[in-house]
Amino acid sequence: MDRATESARRILDLEAGINFRELGGYQTVNGQSVKYHKALRSAGLGDLTNNDIKYLKDYGVKTDVDFRSKDEIDKKPDRVPTGAKYVSLPVFVEDQTEASKIEDRVIPEIDFDPHDGYNHMLDVYRNMITEDQARVAYRRFFDELLGNSNDNEVVLFHCTAGKDRTGMGAVFFLYSLGVPLPTIKQDYLLTNQASKIYVANVLKQVEAKDPSLVESIKALLTVNESYLDVAQKAIEETSGSLDNYIRSELKVSDNEINDLKKIYLLK
Repeated sequence: MDRATESARRILDLEAGINFRELGGYQTVNGQSVKYHKALRSAGLGDLTNNDIKYLKDYGVKTDVDFRSKDEIDKKPDRVPTGAKYVSLPVFVEDQTEASKIEDRVIPEIDFDPHDGYNHMLDVYRNMITEDQARVAYRRFFDELLGNSNDNEVVLFHCTAGKDRTGMGAVFFLYSLGVPLPTIKQDYLLTNQASKIYVANVLKQVEAKDPSLVESIKALLTVNESYLDVAQKAIEETSGSLDNYIRSELKVSDNEINDLKKIYLLK
């Protein structure tokens, strides 16, 4: 299967869900493979149709980890599949990514220069690495991953757009399993393909209202290798390496990493 076909297969075909993706099938440095039907990443669950919820239930979703802030949750609570446990783990006190504000109105009321979305996102990625609340959220995320030991039971983790807070969650998770960084980067950038139609629709409306903001809003709505590079740099400054960061800042022990590999990798 070529890369484009495999990427398309990862994107779940929901009626109203954006950027829902399977994390199974990725190869580790040791040639093992991540199990399917164990971990999904996505954007918000607030707009899902009844068919979508049934689809996720049948898919095996047993835990819904929500990285959004309290304000985002209050505005648009998740529609949780029947029988699934809901876990709130806010990465930020309030949504620094602005994704929830763009959901409300095409040109959001934001507290930075509206023409500077790109640099704002660089700050967001730095903060995801350096802020205590983010570290606590990601540590607890590992607790939920470790508790997901039954076969064909799925942890779904998400934020509003499923790209930044969720993106870093996927980086930490996949790296701890031994998936190489180039593959992790490829998964991270897949957001731009998975959200393409949604982003194009929003930018069309921005163009009609204020063309000067198109590039800035696009920076808020998409992912960029530079964002991940800034996170990587902050990780190196904090801990020396991603490996050290997961162990020392997120407090994930060697035993826990071995347990994760037993749960999520094919034998």
